[in-house]
Amino acid sequence: MNEKPTFILAGNGPYENRGCEAIVRGTVKILKYYYKDPSFLCVSFFQNQEQFEKQSREEFDPAIVHKKANKRQSKFDPNWLLRLPFRGIYPELYKSWMYKEMIPHIKNSTSVLSIGGDNYSLDYGIPKKFIYLDDVVLESKKPLIIWGASVGPFEKIPKYEKYMKEHLQSITGIFARESATINYLDKIGITDNVYEVADPAFLMDATEPQPNKKIEIEENSIGINLSPLMVRYFSNGDMGSWINTATKIVEDISNQTNNRIYLIPHVTTSHSNDYLFLKKVRENAKISKENIILLPPTYNASETKWIISKMKLFAGSRTHSTIAALSSYVPTLSFAYSIKAKGINRDIFGHEDYCLSPEDLTPETVTKKIELMLDRRKKIISELKTSIPRIKDKALLAGETLMNITG
Repeated sequence: MNEKPTFILAGNGPYENRGCEAIVRGTVKILKYYYKDPSFLCVSFFQNQEQFEKQSREEFDPAIVHKKANKRQSKFDPNWLLRLPFRGIYPELYKSWMYKEMIPHIKNSTSVLSIGGDNYSLDYGIPKKFIYLDDVVLESKKPLIIWGASVGPFEKIPKYEKYMKEHLQSITGIFARESATINYLDKIGITDNVYEVADPAFLMDATEPQPNKKIEIEENSIGINLSPLMVRYFSNGDMGSWINTATKIVEDISNQTNNRIYLIPHVTTSHSNDYLFLKKVRENAKISKENIILLPPTYNASETKWIISKMKLFAGSRTHSTIAALSSYVPTLSFAYSIKAKGINRDIFGHEDYCLSPEDLTPETVTKKIELMLDRRKKIISELKTSIPRIKDKALLAGETLMNITG
């Protein structure tokens, strides 16, 4: 067992994205299992200084220290115009500025894990800042792992796909969290540095909320997570239309199943806030508000997982909300807008029957699928109890693989 190593966990978002927190908690659990007294430097992207300070202040694991990566905070940042030519003309200096709080620590680290789940994709545009992260670490001659992630596809931009193929081949290890990523990387000729694992969030413990945040969950309830992010893939970006559809989905599920509904936010950042979206859905719903409970945005990732674990069935759009449910043996319908949800479902069930693509997100289709899953509930739970221990073992074995390839 390696003693007192330091790992840099870089490229993540803030804990207000519970998925980002879940990745950290699961990763720390994995590495503490294989290494003696490890410490962790989390270098993440924050929206502002206040968010960073709040996360640092509320961190409960003494082994974790938070640092921030730099980025243009908003178009109102008075210095961002000055940095645009700086970024274009002096990319090396721009990389150094972006990761200046991390760079002094790379030399004494055991390895750098690029975490975040789906950073290396086109889901949020060209992943330039993560390529910069890779460059900074590789130039320092330290092991760099794309950790527990989905990668690609990049085929929508053929020239960029060619560039990414070359770039990804330079990475020490790509720890792929689902088979769809492995299949895609194999298709473009990347195999030698690819390792099959599972998302570290499968290993995050569920924690009952503290007394000041205590919540009673009614038995046989259905949990639903719907996000504003889905508008990118629905109704040509018309948010009003997406809110109306989401509202009708919730109404129909409540009417057809006669179960209490818990609306569960999983990301509550200022630019993508499930809570505010679900609040509008609840306000617009033409059913008794007693039958729709909106969770406040005060629960952390492990507390949210505990709440989700109490559900009879869960339907979610945020990938890590569905991982929280699946890893708790809760039958789960995934609203899948990218390969990651389909790949994860395929690895667990051997099929994608419990996924719905954006084009299938109609109230009638969603409600029928949920009714079908409720009828199959015992069978699905049995399948999960068979598959999830295997998935958790794959997540945990990422630590052993890391030791083997980094020494």
